Amino acid sequence: MDKLGVITSFIHNIVVYNIPLLYGTVGEIVVEKSGSLNLGVEGIMAVGAIFGYICGCYANSLMVGILMAFLTAALCGLLFAVLTVSLQANQNITGLTITTFGLGVYFFVGNGLKSSGWPIMGNYDNIKAGFADLPIPGLSSVPVLGQGLFSHNVLVYLGIAIALFMWWYLNRTTPGLKLRAVGEDPAAADSVGINVKFMKYLHICLGCGIMGIGGYYMGLNMSGSFNSSCWINGYGWIAVALVIFANWSPATAILGTFVFGFFNTLRVSASSLAAAFPGGLGWLGSIPTQVYQALPFVITAVVLVVSSVRKKRGSGAPAALGLNYFREER
Repeated sequence: MDKLGVITSFIHNIVVYNIPLLYGTVGEIVVEKSGSLNLGVEGIMAVGAIFGYICGCYANSLMVGILMAFLTAALCGLLFAVLTVSLQANQNITGLTITTFGLGVYFFVGNGLKSSGWPIMGNYDNIKAGFADLPIPGLSSVPVLGQGLFSHNVLVYLGIAIALFMWWYLNRTTPGLKLRAVGEDPAAADSVGINVKFMKYLHICLGCGIMGIGGYYMGLNMSGSFNSSCWINGYGWIAVALVIFANWSPATAILGTFVFGFFNTLRVSASSLAAAFPGGLGWLGSIPTQVYQALPFVITAVVLVVSSVRKKRGSGAPAALGLNYFREER
């Protein structure tokens, strides 16, 4: 057995599994930096997934799919913003409602098309070609790590680029600093002339749009195979926890999602690792598959418990997170 090939495949799959989490986590960080807590990530990613996939296939264009995933998810963000920013609805309840709504739309549209003619990804050459791996010259030829880390599809590179760009935007640009001011103290930001409502609307829609691209990625990664379970499969909830794990930093989210991708990859690669390295990793093959399936969610619970007992000092959480802003009370 090619032991190096097994390791390379394992590293490659870690990236494959962590990228949709990265989109969801970075999108939620952008939303939360505005002071809004959106628990609708699961449903928003589902909406972006279904409409991005369908429109991308019908147009036979990966770019159209990305744009439609972004726009339809951003519309979910707009709905969330109207309810929580303008109408002052409870953010927790609204987010949960968005999740239910998004999953309902996903299955309604998906089941409707499945009965009348579901678009099969294999029939659309531009989609397949656009989602194919693009090795980075030079880096992809590095032994073991090259093919594992530097030979992926364009959506992987886009996700990492978005994470790094959003870190720069939040920490090095005037609009980003204004957004952080809104998330920390909207009344103080309002008093110095920052349009709080506009900043919230804009970045809630932007963050949700990023989540939608992650949903589209998951649909493509599953070859557009629509069945009784949702493509997102709980990743939206993990993304919410990863925001805390990443300490509200888009750059740190890259590392955080990589860790979760590692545990998720064990689910499909444990037997291969056990066979390739029976002396050191043979015990991986004796662990029930259900344990690997539960690992990402167990880690999520651990992250939430640790974050709840961790001291607030050093936390990147916005001070006004989850609190509605009443301008009249300023």
